[in-house]
Amino acid sequence: MFISVFEIFKHGIGPSSSHTMGPMVAADRFLSELRQAEAIPGAGAPASVQVSLHGSLAFTGKGHATDRAVMLGLLGQRPETMDPDAGDGMLAALAERRSLDLPDLPPLAFDPARDLVFDYDLALSLHANGMIFRAFDARGNPRLTQTYYSVGGGFVMSEPELLAEREAKSGAVSLHDHKVMRHYPYPFATAAEMLRMGEKSGLSIAAMKRANEEAAGADDLDAGLDALADAMNGCIDRGLAQDGILPGGLKVRRRAKAIHDKLVAERFSNRQMPHVANEWMSVYAMAVNEENAAGGRVVTAPTNGAAGTVPAVLRYWQDHCDGISDDARRDFVLTAAAIGGIIKANASISGAEVGCQGEVGSASAMAAGALCAAMGGTNAQIENAAEIALEHHLGMTCDPAGGLVQVPCIERNALGAIKAVSAAALALRGDGSHFMPLDNCIEVMRQTGHDMSTKYKETSTGGIAVNLPEC
Repeated sequence: MFISVFEIFKHGIGPSSSHTMGPMVAADRFLSELRQAEAIPGAGAPASVQVSLHGSLAFTGKGHATDRAVMLGLLGQRPETMDPDAGDGMLAALAERRSLDLPDLPPLAFDPARDLVFDYDLALSLHANGMIFRAFDARGNPRLTQTYYSVGGGFVMSEPELLAEREAKSGAVSLHDHKVMRHYPYPFATAAEMLRMGEKSGLSIAAMKRANEEAAGADDLDAGLDALADAMNGCIDRGLAQDGILPGGLKVRRRAKAIHDKLVAERFSNRQMPHVANEWMSVYAMAVNEENAAGGRVVTAPTNGAAGTVPAVLRYWQDHCDGISDDARRDFVLTAAAIGGIIKANASISGAEVGCQGEVGSASAMAAGALCAAMGGTNAQIENAAEIALEHHLGMTCDPAGGLVQVPCIERNALGAIKAVSAAALALRGDGSHFMPLDNCIEVMRQTGHDMSTKYKETSTGGIAVNLPEC
């Protein structure tokens, strides 16, 4: 199974890859399919659209701005290109005219107050993040009905696509789908395969990942990798410059700027604490996740809720270690993506499916492996670093207060970054041999997520979300 670096890392907007970016992509995809769909016998031209949100999208959709995302997607917006500051005006106009006027389609009636439904009763069977889009003709006859699932990290799948992926993960179909994978020189779907291919070829994980991306026809790969790293750094910089209260009603105050200002002042006064490295990593991660919580532009890494961990470790290495060359920075991103792809292929990066172990846990594993590679680690040490980081996030629940990606998500990214650096350091002190292989750890995460109560999988009906002070 080939998952590109540009699928693991996507340019998008906050606050959630699964609850904001995914639904926006699904809405845009539905419109594309509506344009191309053959007419149903007896049905006329499309005249109206309705959308229903199910499972976690219903329970935490308002806190994650899922309703806004769906409407913006129906207006033709895409996460990677949308101007976050333009959303309010577009939605106000839609609420007033209650119609979608789109290229290559007749006007479609759509009243946000009536035609976008949070369905708390019907949970769709294949995934917690389900949504149904329906189009009707002027007489109310069905014109097109499509069910989509937002499966984490901004990935969207139809029912047939998700069923096929489930078969692959169950072993009924090979993850190596040879019709596809024969085009890639290093078609690893597991960490064990990755290590075997690396040993046989003598190549690093980053070099194998690069070869696969080039075989996939990536246009100007280095420029794309640089753009991802620059966007991560840019998000940190924006977050460190902002102050004020985050939107959503919890009245959570941004803290990254104030902490950063103190760290800078202490750096020049020679009053830094011995553990100051942890504070720098934390403030970088928090800056990103505060930007995400405010609906700003971020890079999924591998999700929005976990978007701060990988950038924080990259920035820490860049600014606080030995410096970083352009090639080394690209290898960092490629290595992280290789690990993230293995986790996604064999388990999940969706908090609604496996809890926060699949989001921050995966991000920490990606960052740990990438930093280990950056510091000269062997492929075996890189795999060990990723396993250590993931192992010590196992069982982590996704229980956001108010359905907002703020509490505990912002601080969790900070601790994920710290764990990633610790994991890389431990792995580098060894020779790469260890007791629990990364593949087994990923399987433990999948099983744990399957067994985890839905209260703790991004529904805000358990854990931190229901144990807050009332004042």
